[in-house]
Amino acid sequence: MSHDNAVSERRDRLNPVVFYGSVIGILVFLVVTMSFTEQAGAFFDTGLAWVNETFGWYYMLAIVAYLVFVIGIGMSRFGNIRLGPDHSRPEFSLLSWSAMLFAAGIGIDLLFFSVAEPLSHYLAPPDMEPESQAAMRSAVVQTYLHWGLSGWGLYVLMGMALAYFSYRHRLPLAIRSALYPLLGKRINGPIGNTVDITAVVSTVFGIATSLGIGVIQLNYGLNYMFDVPENLSVQVILIVMVVIIATISVVSGVEKGIRRLSEFNMLLALALLLFILFQGHTLKLLDMVVNNAGDYFSSFIAKSFDTYAYADEEAQQWKGWWTIFFWGWWIAWTPFVGLFLARISRGRTIREFVAGALGIPLAFMMVWMSVLGNSGIELVANQGIAELGEQALNTPQTTLYTLLESYPWVGLTAGIVTILGIVFFVTSADSGALVMANFTSILSDVNHDAPIRLRIFWAVIIGLVTIALLMAGGLNALQSAVVITALPFSVVIFAIMAGLYRALRTEGDKADARRLVAGGETNGDWRERLDRALDTSTRAGASASIEHAIRPALEQFAAELEQRGQQAHVSEEFMDGEILPRLTLQVDLEDAQSFVYQVRSHRMRTPSFLPVDDDYYLRLDVYLAEGGLGQDLNGYTRSQVINDVVSEYARHLHFLAMNPSANTPAMPGSIGETEALDTPS
Repeated sequence: MSHDNAVSERRDRLNPVVFYGSVIGILVFLVVTMSFTEQAGAFFDTGLAWVNETFGWYYMLAIVAYLVFVIGIGMSRFGNIRLGPDHSRPEFSLLSWSAMLFAAGIGIDLLFFSVAEPLSHYLAPPDMEPESQAAMRSAVVQTYLHWGLSGWGLYVLMGMALAYFSYRHRLPLAIRSALYPLLGKRINGPIGNTVDITAVVSTVFGIATSLGIGVIQLNYGLNYMFDVPENLSVQVILIVMVVIIATISVVSGVEKGIRRLSEFNMLLALALLLFILFQGHTLKLLDMVVNNAGDYFSSFIAKSFDTYAYADEEAQQWKGWWTIFFWGWWIAWTPFVGLFLARISRGRTIREFVAGALGIPLAFMMVWMSVLGNSGIELVANQGIAELGEQALNTPQTTLYTLLESYPWVGLTAGIVTILGIVFFVTSADSGALVMANFTSILSDVNHDAPIRLRIFWAVIIGLVTIALLMAGGLNALQSAVVITALPFSVVIFAIMAGLYRALRTEGDKADARRLVAGGETNGDWRERLDRALDTSTRAGASASIEHAIRPALEQFAAELEQRGQQAHVSEEFMDGEILPRLTLQVDLEDAQSFVYQVRSHRMRTPSFLPVDDDYYLRLDVYLAEGGLGQDLNGYTRSQVINDVVSEYARHLHFLAMNPSANTPAMPGSIGETEALDTPS
């Protein structure tokens, strides 16, 4: 097969089963909801009550299990593993990465709930006297539970799994990839398709819920600033406008549109937070931040397991409308934010990823919710502004603007909040469209994004689902729908946990085997080894190494194994983005993981300190099943290549001997996309 033909066959394309399965399910929902709005609203209310009564305990346990797993992996020996090849490094700076974490994972809902939720817990707590000192102290802490570690543990789990399997093992950036250690190539069939369709549908409802809440917030902001009417018609127009803006942003991609909007929004939100902090009772608010943080961490376990089993029916209903809603919402957003986190976190270690993705958003959220929430409670409790309390319980979208009226320059700050709402709205929509497009595509390279036309399509679909849910009953329908649709996907997340742990354990055991079995190329004249270290091969030089050393060495090794009764073969193929053919030696072992040794060409910029004429040179890097070794074979002789292969093969056999139960399907990290989800069943 020629290089051109190989590239044309591997272009990014639609995954028809996942795409059409998801679209049909969503369109059926749209038609039914828009045609029978009253019945749909009643169904959602009944469904939420049933889920709360039947599976409330399950949601509480599941959220804790996800978080414990994530923290355990981050603190374990697996924490040093990179989300990508060993030589990879982060694509985005810490500031840009933090900004995108903040914008994608929190969004406009932070404006909607920042004042309203703490006030609601103060005025109508589930298990204590309303408007008491205890309720005042507990209000922000309860808000922390809904916005803190528990939910972000879900995002980190999904982001870690997707980044690990996609960037380290070259599986597609899809939910099913995380099940490869459990199912092997069966993820290409009906099971994998079902998992991805479930993820897409759940995610669309999660994003639509956030956008529905956002458009209610935005509509009130425009009404406050410019007397724009608050009604469904205006909200539909706003959704259409935001979808258009989001489409423009998502076409620009992550590096331009989404990153810049996220950085702008984070700075704007930080400015608003500091304004409220310094215009209010600054020292008292800082005391409250510290107090709330201490209460949150000290009561975290008890609150995480509190199902209100001994409380009255009203408290049970409160749990459904608040805690269970938030857990369902976080679960529904998990595929979306998880894939987005994976997309922006390539090259970071697991420990760095877990610490950053849990800690950075948590720190900002705690300060934000405490400063704004306690400022609102102060106005109601001590300054007698009863209107703000009534708004928190009945029209939560109005509370932030009413709070700002107690500070100077309300016209300016209200304008900032409205701009924040618009940009948050756009970043959620454009990130969601990008992720949905990637979920429903077969990408030739996990570093690519789906075609532009598909991103536009999903931006429109997300807008339509948001409109349908608003027509079916506004905020109540949004809350109910997201809890119901998240339930089946919560089970998939447990399977992802099992698959990720099995893969990480296997990689850790293989790393132990590498340390115990000596090997590597240490023979030969030291001057020759120095020549290779300084080698900056042109295409002709690298091609000569493949032709005269690497290919003959791999073929000779495979032939020797065949003579000894083992199944070994060498394959060669051209891949999109690689200048020279990719060579793969694979040894299939009965009832054990295959041994894979692969050589890929990488085009690198020549370091300025080397005296060469060319701006670029080629590396011939070695990849095993668990990822790249960072080892360049340029200039190796045939004998030296064989010695290196023998060393790696010996390590692999030692790993199998140490782990006789290691029958996990071999990760296709070195056979690339050829055995991944290349053709859906």
